[in-house]
Amino acid sequence: DTMRRVVRQSKFRHVFGQAVKNDQCYDDIRVSRVTWDSSFCAVNPRFVAIIVDASGGGAFLVLPLHKTGRIDKSYPTVCGHTGPVLDIDWCPHNDQVIASGSEDCTVMVWQIPENGLTLSLTEPVVVLEGHSKRVGIVAWHPTARNVLLSAGCDNAIIIWNVGTGEALINLDDMHVDMIYNVSWNRNGSLICTASKDKKVRVIDPRKQEIVAEKEKTHEGARPMRAIFLADGNIFTTGFSRMSERQLALWNPKNMEEPIALHEMDTSNGVLLPFYDPDTNIIYLCGKGDSSIRYFEITDESPYVHYLNTFSSKEPQRGMGFMPKRGLDVNKCEIARFFKLHERKCEPIIMTVPRKSDLFQDDLYPDTAGPEAALEAEEWFEGKNADPLLISLKHGYIPGKNRDLKVVKKNILDNKPAGNKKSDLINAPKKAADASNTQNDAKLDEILKELKSIKDTISNQDERISKLEQQMAKIAD
Repeated sequence: DTMRRVVRQSKFRHVFGQAVKNDQCYDDIRVSRVTWDSSFCAVNPRFVAIIVDASGGGAFLVLPLHKTGRIDKSYPTVCGHTGPVLDIDWCPHNDQVIASGSEDCTVMVWQIPENGLTLSLTEPVVVLEGHSKRVGIVAWHPTARNVLLSAGCDNAIIIWNVGTGEALINLDDMHVDMIYNVSWNRNGSLICTASKDKKVRVIDPRKQEIVAEKEKTHEGARPMRAIFLADGNIFTTGFSRMSERQLALWNPKNMEEPIALHEMDTSNGVLLPFYDPDTNIIYLCGKGDSSIRYFEITDESPYVHYLNTFSSKEPQRGMGFMPKRGLDVNKCEIARFFKLHERKCEPIIMTVPRKSDLFQDDLYPDTAGPEAALEAEEWFEGKNADPLLISLKHGYIPGKNRDLKVVKKNILDNKPAGNKKSDLINAPKKAADASNTQNDAKLDEILKELKSIKDTISNQDERISKLEQQMAKIAD
């Protein structure tokens, strides 16, 4: 109650949510029924990706944003995994690249054609093998190109250089129990994790050490979540001993007591937090709830300020959250969710009511753009960089994405230093073989094409010389 009593000045006090009209939804989608607490949906300014039910293996749909309405049963999927897909994440630096983690213990990275799929995609650009149990979490590095983190039920976190297909960091002895989630901080120098042992850990992945940890962050036994905020603090959701849902704010420099702790209600769905660093608003979507609650985080007590709740009739199976550059700035849209029902995906738009049609620069400070601030090698060598920001004043126009190229290094030449497990160095053989056969096939194709071009040219030469002779005759 104390959260609601004080009326404070905030430009976000009147933010309201609105579901789009029916014809703007994506219909007839069989959303995955796997019991796993990930969001099952990932979106960017070009595509919405949704994990779906698939017989004999794992699959997800990738739809261009404008492809609304009924989705045909035969619509192509991304279906290279041999077990159900548990988590997907779009690369922040390339809107056509997406990573997936699966029960088959692998992580796959896919390149989606510019206009979406016309055929099902079964060949990933690279297969990352290193986990011994199912992979439930994938998360791209926020500022370094081609750096991907995965976490599995083997309680290990592996950080990959996707550009070479190598595992460069393996944190396999920090968690004694299941990892519920992993979150990068703003510049990707630290990660924080929430685990089944009720601990939140702050880890420096390159030094492979735990920088801070808090036991019994939330006393309840149900799953927790922990995410980094832009200022370096950590926001957690979890359950009290009496099974009430809680949210809390922590300073990693002193994890003794939370900066703020609030009880919410007694629902049992896991609260998935979605955070907007530009406005400092956190949206909480409970799995199985039919509402989205949102809060503003500030420096003044009570630090976490309740703003409002968007309610609807249908419970949500999962939720996608659009990056800022995918929003409509002309309509003062500050967030867009993609809510998964049993059989459809429904966009929900959060808007700040404003009378003016002009660009509202207080709502849209410069935001993280699609350019990577660092290359993978620079980050692994110890460099840090904040996201490269762009202005949304004239809306965001997606540029051309470069194709993801994976160059396998000769594994015998350079063994990466500081690796726990030497067997990680033996980069996935299957992927290497696959890329070799792909290269051979490509070479054949190119040679064939060259031959046909040569043939055409020689035919044309003959025709030209014949015509020249005829012309000469006529002239004579």
